[in-house]
Amino acid sequence: MLLEVRDLHVEFHTRDGVAQAVNGVSYGVEAGETLAVLGESGSGKSVTAQAVMGILDMPPGRITGGEVVFRGRDLLRLKEDERRRIRGAEMAMIFQDALSSLNPVLSVGDQLGEMFTVHRGMSRKDARAKAVELMDRVRIPAARERVRQYPHQFSGGMRQRIMIAMALALEPALIIADEPTTALDVTVQAQVMELLAELQREYRMGLILITHDLGVVADVADRIAVMYAGRIVESAPVHDIYKAPAHPYTRGLLDSIPRLDQKGRELYAIKGLPPNLMHIPPGCAFHPRCPLARDVCRTHEPPLYEVSGTRGSACHFWTECLNG
Repeated sequence: MLLEVRDLHVEFHTRDGVAQAVNGVSYGVEAGETLAVLGESGSGKSVTAQAVMGILDMPPGRITGGEVVFRGRDLLRLKEDERRRIRGAEMAMIFQDALSSLNPVLSVGDQLGEMFTVHRGMSRKDARAKAVELMDRVRIPAARERVRQYPHQFSGGMRQRIMIAMALALEPALIIADEPTTALDVTVQAQVMELLAELQREYRMGLILITHDLGVVADVADRIAVMYAGRIVESAPVHDIYKAPAHPYTRGLLDSIPRLDQKGRELYAIKGLPPNLMHIPPGCAFHPRCPLARDVCRTHEPPLYEVSGTRGSACHFWTECLNG
């Protein structure tokens, strides 16, 4: 296993109380595998990724339990200088807002080249040549001329390609992509996802793709982990999820995707709102919004039941959901 997250817990201390952002998350990623982590805003997807990368703001955040095992080492036990050497070189992250992630006063060539001057000790000339090579690799036209341009001179899709190039620069074993297509139009989304999938296959990287959109990951993910209120509520191979979800929340997310055969119909929406993480409901956190909720759901938190050898669902009535 390339990366294994085990029973991770993260909380945030605020003036209003303690927010339980991540509550016992466990998942794994093999080399060459793509894991999609899905859920609404506030479900804990990005916080989990930040804890894995070691970029969580502490305080107010605090990791209160669990392990993050990468290539046999528990990253949570490493000193900061050791983790810094791993970031970029062995694992990298692509952020959703490329414009705010890139330095506006440095050319993209300087920002890409910095990866090689700092981590590989290259000369500035050689680093610039590598920057051009990377820009070509992510299909930025006229890379040799545009390497001297600044982030604001690129479109949103091209800036996201630059972010992908920066993540790939040192050929890491694992990339975490946090909502990499959120601000892009549908056509550019498809191009970026196709590029990510192609590069992932070529470099045989592990890829964690964080998104709220099940429609984005259908063609690129191998497995899906669905998060709600800081927990994984369903984990399964991608085709199993789309064929027959085993959790009511997953079914709700799928039913919310616009479909061509439902033209003119009102788009389905899951009723209610995600819970306040400082006041997570007892029992199953989804029960206030769940059409299958019964008394046991309000009092007993469901474990991640084994649906099959490769699939789990945190629903007391997963069989009904699966057959529904």
